[in-house]
Amino acid sequence: MANMFYEKDCNLNVLDGKTVAIIGYGSQGHAHALNLKESGVNVIVGLYEGSKSWAAAEAAGLTVKTAAEAAKAADVIMLLVNDEKQKDLYDQSIVPHLTAGKALAFAHGFNIHYGRIVPPADVDVFMIAPKGPGHTVRSQYEEGRGVPCLVAIYQNASGHALEVALAYAAGVGGARAGILETTFKEETETDLFGEQAVLCGGVVALMKAGFETLVEAGYQPESAYFECVHEMKLIIDMVAKGGMSLMRYSISDTAEYGDYVTGPRIITDETKQEMKQILKEVQDGTFARNWITENMSGRIHFEATRRIEREHPVEIVGAELREKMIWSEK
Repeated sequence: MANMFYEKDCNLNVLDGKTVAIIGYGSQGHAHALNLKESGVNVIVGLYEGSKSWAAAEAAGLTVKTAAEAAKAADVIMLLVNDEKQKDLYDQSIVPHLTAGKALAFAHGFNIHYGRIVPPADVDVFMIAPKGPGHTVRSQYEEGRGVPCLVAIYQNASGHALEVALAYAAGVGGARAGILETTFKEETETDLFGEQAVLCGGVVALMKAGFETLVEAGYQPESAYFECVHEMKLIIDMVAKGGMSLMRYSISDTAEYGDYVTGPRIITDETKQEMKQILKEVQDGTFARNWITENMSGRIHFEATRRIEREHPVEIVGAELREKMIWSEK
């Protein structure tokens, strides 16, 4: 059983006298910076000159510097810009100021695991990866709760990397929910596989295919949206709360019977074999190389696909229906 850490295992005082630089102020960046600040940690935000986030971070009461200035002033440097942008930013703004005794931190292991970033041997390297989007990390903290986090140590130059990492995790609220110990390799490969095969690629493709099947059979697009997309959240919420057993307890016996007899017809042995191939491409670096190449070539396929997907009928029908759902949060 993997190690789990909670508030009793973390000492926020480890960060006393230290400055933490949050490089980036997007979804995760704003949550980490504000949560740490409200936990009593000395935080600065590092951005590029002219960043649209500069004013927002200052308005939130945070000290903002360029990424290079923040890295120079900090003891702990957390990189929270997009994976594909990290290497260039690291080379240009972080490396010159990553002196012995400092700590370099990540919320995802992509650039370390695939060798895009190779830190010097005399710094600590750790990961604190909240298992939720930044707005949830922030809102849960504000409500006195937290989002579970993963912690991993890649380099322990100081001998105290885990203590610093756990203090950081406690500062963003993760210790309230639980911090699971892992490795950069495991986090990176399971995260990429989960996103592609299940959470994003798998679920989105399944919802679209269900929607299309009903519409092509002559059913109203609105009905198809409700049945194949809208209700997905209700099912997932139950699974998250009490596992598949609670979900099956909560639905009708008819739905549960359909679950048992039809699920294996949708997710077949062939599907499982394709999942294994997807995992292999994550493990051997094929996916990482393809994504890096896509960015180096101007993201033409990525942007074209993004545009096409936004114009899919399920998106148009969904937007129209959500506007009419007065109970739905914006």
